[in-house]
Amino acid sequence: MATEGPMELTEPRVFVENRTFDEIQIGETASLSRTLSREDIELFAVMSGDVNPAHLDEDFAHSDVFHTIIAHGMWGASLISTLLGSRLPGPGMIYLDQTLRFHRPVRIGDTITVSVTAVEKDAGSRRVLLECRCVNQLHEVVIDGAATVIAPAEKVRRPQFALPEVRVSEHGVLFRGLVDRAKGLPPVRMAVVHPVDLDSLLGALQAAREGLIIPVLVGPENRIRALADAHELLIDDLALIGTEHSHEAAEVAVGLARDGKVDALMKGSLHTDELMHAAVAPGTGLDTDRRMSQVFVMEVPTYPRLLLITDAALNVEPDLAAKRDIVQNAIELAIALGVETPKVAILSAVETVNPKLRSSLDAAALAKMADRGQIQGGIVDGPLAFDNAISPAAARIKGIVSPVAGEADIIVVPDLESGNMLVKQFDYLGDSQSTGIVLGARVPIVLTSRAAQASERMVSCALAVLLQNPPKPAKPAQNEDPGPRPRRLRPAAVPATPMPAAPVPGSPVPGSPVPGSPVPGSPVPGSPVPGSPVPGSMPGPD
Repeated sequence: MATEGPMELTEPRVFVENRTFDEIQIGETASLSRTLSREDIELFAVMSGDVNPAHLDEDFAHSDVFHTIIAHGMWGASLISTLLGSRLPGPGMIYLDQTLRFHRPVRIGDTITVSVTAVEKDAGSRRVLLECRCVNQLHEVVIDGAATVIAPAEKVRRPQFALPEVRVSEHGVLFRGLVDRAKGLPPVRMAVVHPVDLDSLLGALQAAREGLIIPVLVGPENRIRALADAHELLIDDLALIGTEHSHEAAEVAVGLARDGKVDALMKGSLHTDELMHAAVAPGTGLDTDRRMSQVFVMEVPTYPRLLLITDAALNVEPDLAAKRDIVQNAIELAIALGVETPKVAILSAVETVNPKLRSSLDAAALAKMADRGQIQGGIVDGPLAFDNAISPAAARIKGIVSPVAGEADIIVVPDLESGNMLVKQFDYLGDSQSTGIVLGARVPIVLTSRAAQASERMVSCALAVLLQNPPKPAKPAQNEDPGPRPRRLRPAAVPATPMPAAPVPGSPVPGSPVPGSPVPGSPVPGSPVPGSPVPGSMPGPD
């Protein structure tokens, strides 16, 4: 008995086939239908260069004769060309002439049915005259005309060429929305620390021009004025406090914030640890009872909302208490940005609790802390792997039932290394845009990379404005779930843990402090304030 070979799973091939002159019959028709989308209009504009605001600008279109965005006229005409080139007559035909009459506009959502019908043939020249019509879903004619072609003499049947996937994305739409919201709020007085490069100075000036900030420049006066003169930037009307170097600039700016003379700080052309060393200095810094943390706000073309990632720049290996503050800081920022009830995904390598993975234990603890009201204002879940935190499909495949899975507004990473890598992957491989801010201090600190462009710095200024003018909370909704939390369908196996041995009489109780040793959690004299980042341990965003 012969054995069958392995079954091959292949997709059926799609062919494109023509109609020769001899095969075409008078009255023969071919047709196709398309529904117009906003992406169709944008892609046609990119391809053709036709940027008529009637097709792209909603504000302009509302004042136009049609009162809404309409398709380019030649979008419908291109569908006629599609039929002629691929169906009737198809490959091998030569386009000679085309007449068109435009009767009605095509609006987003309209379904257009295009047809071409052979009405005349000339055997001597193999010319065929075809009537062309485009009708909408109401059977109204939007375009009609006639085409003259030379039909092919030989039969052609070939596999259809696989077209590349095209994704239309408009950069900066969500960021522009933040700036527009901030423009309607009172500006903040912001100390711009050591703005001795073009992007940091220009970013401050642009933000001031948009009414977001009142800048106070702090740094070497001669260098700042020379930079402004070299690029013809007007700074004579701005407050400028001269310092000798970047360290002094950081200390002076922090002092201004501590004394209430400025409402926010923005890092210029200096290292993150220079500014943050001054910000966390015991007695002279900007510490509060909340741990300072940094949040990257990302606009990712393939994600439908702003994505906040924390902490990828300040806290190197935060413990559970620090992570609680990191989560709370990020929730408050998301609310200030207009997210009514932020959804927070606590990341780990897996989506189940594994005693060997500290990140999964911390994630589960943070979720329970939110249940108990120790974290407020958002819905917190974890552990979640990155795929099921942002992809509803991945969460569904893995059987994860969670209000956060696939819809995260905030990603909390296990440590600085993983967060920094994630942000840079988004920026350099995901074509995303990012900006950052430090929370938990007395004032917001705009903490962008020294390589950040002026436009990104302006968005960071908008974040500071929105933080200083937060919306009133609509409701105190946290992890509201009075019943059992729906969790994973496939819990990880937990290895058995031996019971601890009973203490020997007269020996210290395990976990109790040794007499004469410092009380756990109390600061060592001369050490930084507990909960604040350690100076010099903050690599920053760049």
